[in-house]
Amino acid sequence: MKRDLLFVTERLAAALDERRIPILLRLHSIGKANGTADAPAKLFASFLRKADEGTLGWVLVEVAVLQSAHSPTESAKALHEAAEFYKVDVAAITSKVKQEFAAKDKAKETKKGAPKPATKTAKKAAA
Repeated sequence: MKRDLLFVTERLAAALDERRIPILLRLHSIGKANGTADAPAKLFASFLRKADEGTLGWVLVEVAVLQSAHSPTESAKALHEAAEFYKVDVAAITSKVKQEFAAKDKAKETKKGAPKPATKTAKKAAA
């Protein structure tokens, strides 16, 4: 099972653009080893060989999403299909995020509207 997943994942990852492999490296917190100047593709390949089956499954899904995201319209479609497949309630998440941003904006507005503490020069002028 692991050999099959590794084979498919390596082949699909090899077909990715060079710009997309660093995305996978960041997602899995893969950093360059000290003193080596390996290419991102080599770092990712070595990570795949050491990964367990569960990780390979996740990477396979991530690679498939990255491959299908060639343009903004296609990427939105791929993300929407992935959300449907994994039964993610996008509307609930969207409303919660909007509420959080509204609360942050309201907090900023109240902070700006708060009276500033009096300075020493203002106290001297009043005396």
